[in-house]
Amino acid sequence: MTLQAVLTALLLPPLLLVLAQLAGAVLAWRGWRGGLLVAILAGVAQLLLATPFAAGTLLTSLHPLQGSSGSPPGAIVVLGGDGARILQGSEAPGSDVGPLTLERLRAGAALQRRTGLPLLVTGGPNSADAEPLGIVMARSLRDDFGISTRWVEPAARDTRDNAVLSAALLQPEGIRTVLLVTHGWHMARAVEAFRRAGLAALPAPVRPDSPPDGRASDWVPRPDHLAESWYALREWAGRLVYALRD
Repeated sequence: MTLQAVLTALLLPPLLLVLAQLAGAVLAWRGWRGGLLVAILAGVAQLLLATPFAAGTLLTSLHPLQGSSGSPPGAIVVLGGDGARILQGSEAPGSDVGPLTLERLRAGAALQRRTGLPLLVTGGPNSADAEPLGIVMARSLRDDFGISTRWVEPAARDTRDNAVLSAALLQPEGIRTVLLVTHGWHMARAVEAFRRAGLAALPAPVRPDSPPDGRASDWVPRPDHLAESWYALREWAGRLVYALRD
């Protein structure tokens, strides 16, 4: 596990809130009355982040405005996300795309069929012993969707790498504008990264999120919505890091 992954786990909910609850409980046990309040507030915050209302609000806050460009797109770029390990009988475990990446590939394949534009997939290995995600994505497009991939970028470690390394493949062929496929909550940071790399990116978001309308079911906590809140908070943290670094 990389240092970045460790810091992400420690500094974001739910682990951050779990640690706050434990710290508050210990402080309360040692006689500090404020410790109980800390534990209660951390627990309430965790429940709130697990509601569709909080998750939906956080996700839609990340969606960018529709991009524009003076030139038509010359390619479709699909960003890798998660990977998966699969068992191959008696052989060593192999690599496959994860559910987020599969959603992006499905959208990219549909977009390629509508536009006829060539595809670029980008993503490096998610762990030291994993196959590069870009290679796995190209294989999935071929085997699962019957779509060929023109460019495969297998080294990107993060969104900025996705942009820089994609630009290195596309710009020599005169391509300056792309249709960018990723999830809506990731799109704003991705578009900005591609702009900095010299490519105009027209958003083609996967399954855009709609804002919650406040119905009663929006306040019922569920684990999958806690995961969505985590993705959104991680994305806001990533945008902050990019803004400070660049």
